[in-house]
Amino acid sequence: MSEFVVSGRFQARGGFQAFRKTVEAPNENVARERVYSQVGSQHGLKRRQIELDEIEAVEEVSAA
Repeated sequence: MSEFVVSGRFQARGGFQAFRKTVEAPNENVARERVYSQVGSQHGLKRRQIELDEIEAVEEVSAA
């Protein structure tokens, strides 16, 4: 699996709050879905309230 760093912002009470998360995923699309799921769950948000700015692959993670 690869590791991805996803940065973006979400709608908070006083405006937008920036965030940066690192997730393990097989590809960029799965990483995007995991971040939507995690941030939405933690802050009680819908996907349309979360904006992803950048998804960057970090490196391969060995399965050993």
